[in-house]
Amino acid sequence: MKIMLPRPYLTRRLAALGSLALCGALLFGNATAADDMASLEAAAKRGNATALMTLAEKYKRGGEVTRDILKSNALYCKAAGRGNVDALLELGLIHASGREMIPNDGVGALLINMAAERGSERAKEILPYISRGVGSFVPACLTAEMAAAAVTQSLPVTGVRKDIELLVQQLAPQYSVDPDLVMALINVESRFSTTAVSPKNAQGLMQLIPATAVRFGVKNTFNATDNLKGGLSYLRWLMAYFKGDVALVLAAYNAGEETVERYRGIPPYKETRDYVSRITSIYTKPNHPYVAELVAPSAVLSRIKRVN
Repeated sequence: MKIMLPRPYLTRRLAALGSLALCGALLFGNATAADDMASLEAAAKRGNATALMTLAEKYKRGGEVTRDILKSNALYCKAAGRGNVDALLELGLIHASGREMIPNDGVGALLINMAAERGSERAKEILPYISRGVGSFVPACLTAEMAAAAVTQSLPVTGVRKDIELLVQQLAPQYSVDPDLVMALINVESRFSTTAVSPKNAQGLMQLIPATAVRFGVKNTFNATDNLKGGLSYLRWLMAYFKGDVALVLAAYNAGEETVERYRGIPPYKETRDYVSRITSIYTKPNHPYVAELVAPSAVLSRIKRVN
């Protein structure tokens, strides 16, 4: 015998079942989204650059999470420090435009230049339209993240100096620089620490400031090889510019070539004079071979005082 249920009953029953299914789907969807966010947050805490970048985008847009520009900016900075080039470019745009901060065209230009050096095509397209003045420091959060990342990738404590010495012996001749001079400089500059950061934001083994790193195409100042190549490139250039005068080259490495030219010799800064004295007490050769065709010598070289 076939039982026929009244149509109103069936309608109410189907509606109830539909509501239950919809609630279940919504609950499942919310649970899945919550799980995704928890996974992203956990990966970000471990320093995963992709997770940091994804979270930064989410907090920038809002929707899935409450929009939070300050948090987004901080996450972009951490992602950039962990090597995400897109985040580095975004960080440059943040500083240039002043997104929830005081605008700084110099820092923005520096970061966008760094992103371009690391292969960002979008950054290369933007370069012609940004400030010509490049800043000399990067945000503290970026420096901290780069250093933290370097710690996990750095050489083991035992034998660090020996490993760096081997790297110097391999690379220095390629840049026509005496390895003994490089070792003396590193000893004074960073005490062989790949994660060293000075109060003036000079970074890594050869203590490159960000502007110098950009100038010589250094992608990661806390990477021993990248840092050495940048420092060696600068030393080779200075050797040609000051025609192999070791004291002047060291003074320029510390204070800048323009400063040496302005003072017609080693600047009267205690820091620079002590710096030159410490290195030349280790590396005693007053002159060094140089690649003359690399750059024309300083126009004021003939008027530079030899006794300082």
